[in-house]
Amino acid sequence: MDLSKIIEAKSKAAQYMIDEITYICNTFEKRGPGSKGEKQACEYAVEKMKELGCDRTFVEGFKENPGSFFGWIYFTITFCFLALISYFFIPALSIVFIALGLILCFLQFGLYKKVVDKFFAEKTGHNATGFKKPSGEVKRRIIFVGHADGAWEWPFKYKFTYLGFDIHMIVCFLGAFYLLAIAILSVAGVIEGALATKLGLGTLAFAPFWFGLYFMWNRNRIVDGANDNLSGCYIGMGILKMLQEEGIELENTEIGVIFTGSEEAGLRGAKAWSEAHKDEMNDVPTFIYSYDTITQSEELMVNYRDLNGTVKVDKDVSDLFIEACEELNIPCKKGMVPPLGGATDSAAFAQAGLRATGVTALSHALPDFYHTRLDTPDALNKDCLEKCFAASVKVLEKFDNGAKQ
Repeated sequence: MDLSKIIEAKSKAAQYMIDEITYICNTFEKRGPGSKGEKQACEYAVEKMKELGCDRTFVEGFKENPGSFFGWIYFTITFCFLALISYFFIPALSIVFIALGLILCFLQFGLYKKVVDKFFAEKTGHNATGFKKPSGEVKRRIIFVGHADGAWEWPFKYKFTYLGFDIHMIVCFLGAFYLLAIAILSVAGVIEGALATKLGLGTLAFAPFWFGLYFMWNRNRIVDGANDNLSGCYIGMGILKMLQEEGIELENTEIGVIFTGSEEAGLRGAKAWSEAHKDEMNDVPTFIYSYDTITQSEELMVNYRDLNGTVKVDKDVSDLFIEACEELNIPCKKGMVPPLGGATDSAAFAQAGLRATGVTALSHALPDFYHTRLDTPDALNKDCLEKCFAASVKVLEKFDNGAKQ
């Protein structure tokens, strides 16, 4: 199938995306993980999917404890303060507390495990899904994914920008490892007496930074999330829209669009969707493209590893996007979601054994709008949406013609 007409309509598609994103931000309640606003956005998305030709659509709920995703910080920082106190009386106990805090950080944030979830309120998150069948037999399937929920604001980043936010986090980690080191030296007898006390008092310099982490996220302010991540949601919707307007029906490729919920709470929506539907995706070759924060054209990137660099995604799915960009002369990098960089939904799909990759367009030197109240429709970048849309349509064209299967 030749989809050059769709690619040429990239400006119209991008404007459609911007208009829809603006409508959602201005119409529904804030879309925090497991919120009424998240559900409203998913229900709205399903209605639009039906209008755009999807013959199978559904909204599904799933149970989650969204407060745990950053709530682990309360435990880890409390362990740090207990370790600081313990150091002056029982250094060995100090080691235990620091180790517990760092292990919890690694499991809950580094690997997105559900370690402390049970300590936080249970809510119901929602996913929205639509499938558009081809005119003939389904021989392959491609799914475009974005997460519909918005993030809790990071007050320190809003006030002190990315650099201040980063310095704060680095100092906190340095403080924890410093205390761990001197506690080990103290237990080993390498340092003792006045020197051990003096080094312990030095840890007090880190205490204000640790205390500040109690307020790293504002549970009472959800950002609009126009870029992160309605921009990612609407790549797939834009493709459906332009196919419909051009009257194009694919013969053997089924197109899916998913609005996941609660990505900001630890990929909970994508994990729930994968658990519920992974077996259904094995009937034909299925490629999944997960988009997140499609904003900075110069940072368009396919992430070959996700979830803090711990999860390897599908190489063929990733390479296909790179090849599509090359054919259209759209600059696109090969990269990864690095350690401490968090994750995108592609990690959850990959962990479930599905063939997926993640596409982002966001600098690791996080821009001012990221996870702040500045992430409004005014911050959308039409040029970036156009380029990502065009590349995605080219991916669809190549996939429809049998590439990488």
